[in-house]
This record gives sequence, C-alpha cells and structure tokens, in this order.
Amino acid sequence: MTIISERLQLLEEKSLAPYAMKSAQSKGREVPEEPDIIRTCFMRDRDRIIHSKSFRRLKHKTQVYISPENDHYRTRLTHTLEVSQISRTVGKALGLNTDLIEAIALGHDVGHTPFSHTGEEVLNRLLPGGFRHNENSVRVLTHLEQGKKGPGLNLCKETLAGILNHSGLEKEDSGYNTLEGQVVRYADKIAYIQHDIDDSIRAGVLQLADIPQEYLKVLGEGHSERISTLVQDLVQNSSKNISNGLYKISLSPAINEALIGLRKFMFETVYLGPLCSAERERAVYVVEFLFNYYVQNYEKLPSFYLKIAENEGIERGVTDYISGMTDNYCTTIFKELVIPRSYI
Repeated sequence: MTIISERLQLLEEKSLAPYAMKSAQSKGREVPEEPDIIRTCFMRDRDRIIHSKSFRRLKHKTQVYISPENDHYRTRLTHTLEVSQISRTVGKALGLNTDLIEAIALGHDVGHTPFSHTGEEVLNRLLPGGFRHNENSVRVLTHLEQGKKGPGLNLCKETLAGILNHSGLEKEDSGYNTLEGQVVRYADKIAYIQHDIDDSIRAGVLQLADIPQEYLKVLGEGHSERISTLVQDLVQNSSKNISNGLYKISLSPAINEALIGLRKFMFETVYLGPLCSAERERAVYVVEFLFNYYVQNYEKLPSFYLKIAENEGIERGVTDYISGMTDNYCTTIFKELVIPRSYI
C-alpha cells in the first residue's frame, strides 16, 4: 500500500512557503510514534483534539454571557470554530501549514474553565502558583486526556507550543512559536472581540452607536466588514514583514491600535460592565464554594481526580476537576451540594 502521508509531506515541500512549518520538520512528540499511513503528524494532532472529551465540553462552556437561553450566542466551541476559520484563511493566504494551524486553533481553549474568564480568575486566586487557561490547555492535552497508551494525547511539540503561546495581544511571541502559532494568536483576538460585540448588541447591552467612531472608521461599521479589514491587513502586513526578512505575524500600526482600543472599550463597557458583573458575582460564589468544598472533602472527588489530589496535591486535583466542568455541570453539582434534594 502506498504511504499517503509521505506523499502529503512531499506536497507540503512543493506547495507551502519556504518559511512554513512542514510536518517532516516537526520536532516530534514526547513519546515517538510510528508514522500514520494516511495522515501527517499535524493532521493526527488535529484529529486527536477534535475527538477528545475536553473539546466536546466546549459546547457548554461560556464565552461571555453565562448559560444564555438564546441559541445564537457564542460558546467556547463556536468561538473555537471561528478562530479556526479565520486562522486557516490567513494561513492559506500566507502559504503556511493549515493542518498545524487547525490543530492549534481547535486545542487552544480546551483548558478554559466554566463561566468564562470568571472561573479562571477564581482558580488563579485559589490555586497555589496560579491558574492560566493557556497553560491548563496544555495540561489537559498532555496529562488529563487519556490516549491509547496512557495519560495525554502525545501531540507534536509545535502544536503544544502554539496552544501555550496563544494568549496576549501585545506580547512578543517566544522563539518557540511558529508562524502558524502566531496566526492563531491573532485570529483568537480578531474573533472574540468582534463576535463579543455582535453578542452584546444582540443582548441589548451595547448599541453600534456606543462604539467609538475612531475605531469604526478604521475597522468598519459591520461585523463582517471589521473581520475582513483585520484579516486582510494581517495578511498584507505579515507578507510585508516576511519579504523584509522579519518572520513575524502582525497587524499594521494603525489597525493594531484600533483593535487594542476596541478591546479596551469592550473591557470597560461589557466584560467589566454592570450586566456581566452581576452574573460574575454569582459565578464567583459557585466556583469558590465548589473549590473550598472539595478541598475540605477531597475524598469525594471522582476517582481520576482523587488520584491527582493524592499525587500532586489536593488543590491541583480540585482545580483539574472544576476547570474541566461545563457551566451546566458546575451548576448541577452546586445544586446537589447546597439545595435539599426535594427541591431539585
């Protein structure tokens, strides 16, 4: 039988840009594996992530609005799909490896907590050493998910590096982040800022007229127009960087300034605004209660997390359990522990 994966590697050499990360050039996995007959290593990473339990749980994890009844609001899953689409579009235009890009994009948020960044903030305060969702995404994929041969999905180092370094808008990428990883980092910001505006307008929290005109004049009035502006600029400016010998994915100064300004506006008006703040207080109470309850009664953790608590510390085991919860499951467990069963 012809080994199709070898043919795909040769195709990458011919079709991708010289600066793209080819699967044949990967630094490999923590535990070496035999090559797949059909798929390249980055294709296998993508498939392992998309078939994981942590990926499926994203459908019931909050993006901004906690457990919304309207089906049109984004969740972590739909956000992840939007990031994947935007980053693949940019990657394709730049001649990068879209299989690696897709793997990074699909896995970048699997370590997110229930109740959006509120859950992350609570666990960051309570867990010794802190909690950051990008680091937890790597932990989920390397320790908590169970592969065929034990803990972890044994992903390629480039995929894990891209997931670890996806956070932050203004930071410089580490030398370990490929151009593909850098694309996902920008696509994440492009996606969430624009779709959070869309959801906020739908929720009646925001009106288009509320958004500072200085940003709309640069990026565009409509949702799709702003995304198109950002994507086109990211491709054009990154192409300019690369042609000048600077292997860096970035927006042009004017567009980047508008995006940062829009992000700051969203934090002040929406993310830290009165509606989200009221929901945040409730979410903080629930997560704090569950954390303290299980720290004091860690023997009631499910057996998988109990073993982590015994081997790595109680707080670590409790954090792994809570961070993997969906909003719905977190609320259900809280009700079972607090409300008399006759009322449930």
